[in-house]
Amino acid sequence: MSRPFRLAAVVAAASAILLTAAPATAAPDPPPSPPTAVAATTAITPAHVSASVPAAPAKVVNVAHRGASAYAPENTMAAFRLARTQRADMFELDVQETRDHELVLMHDTTLARTTNVEEVFPERAPWQVADFELAEIRRLDAGSWFGPGFQGEPVPTLGEALREMRGSGLGLLLEIKAAELYPGIEHALAEELRRHPYWLSTNRWERRLVVQSFNWQCMRALKGILPWVPVGLLGAPAAERLPRVSQFADQINPPFHGLTAEYVAQVHALRMDVFTWSVQDPAIMRQVIAHGVDGVITDRPDILHSVLAQGPARSP
Repeated sequence: MSRPFRLAAVVAAASAILLTAAPATAAPDPPPSPPTAVAATTAITPAHVSASVPAAPAKVVNVAHRGASAYAPENTMAAFRLARTQRADMFELDVQETRDHELVLMHDTTLARTTNVEEVFPERAPWQVADFELAEIRRLDAGSWFGPGFQGEPVPTLGEALREMRGSGLGLLLEIKAAELYPGIEHALAEELRRHPYWLSTNRWERRLVVQSFNWQCMRALKGILPWVPVGLLGAPAAERLPRVSQFADQINPPFHGLTAEYVAQVHALRMDVFTWSVQDPAIMRQVIAHGVDGVITDRPDILHSVLAQGPARSP
């Protein structure tokens, strides 16, 4: 049986019709077997690879990291719209929870780097996302730090991004940030996603969403709540641990540093995908594509689109 999300990503990227059609009537995937707890590690340990490794996909998924964030302020609607213009296949975003339990898009656990929170709320250091209510965050400018052309760009909620990007032709790679700071955030996320069923297609050929996190226990919990939604583990579990995490994970999403074709093949042998991050240099894009990855996460989807259009060779 083919790895379902890899095929879905290829189909979705090839046809906007599939992305805008109503979900098919296929039943959700059955829930996974109960997994064994696994400790996170970033060490990549090559191991012997079976000769029966599935063939690499013809399509490598172009994922816009926090949107087209080399050209627009990260995690804003401006960056997501630009990702579409620059021919990305998916856009990635980061989700955190406010003090009043609203889901907003922010990479850092503090608001200081990408908003004017220090000016608006000077007495509220260290300006943690979790210490602010949504109404307060709506007062912030999330664009001026990047450039004057983005002055007044707001911090979006997850719901706003899901509504606006529906039918855009892009899939969504959704990262839960710092899940350990927000107990139960996987339940809040599931509730929000259920309000936007477009993103929850249960047709294995039409999936539009992957949820990822560095917190693997959070991903295991989410898989129990929404078993048909693919989940990705950020980081690189040692090769001997891959069989255990494959009980609930659909993707292993490691940094490109130290990534090898052998490790990618080991993941593929367990019917999981590999999306690597975050790659900005065209030469490194070609290198990881040659390793057989299924997706490349980049701030520069236009550059990756050009690299993919050249049809770089893969490793044998």
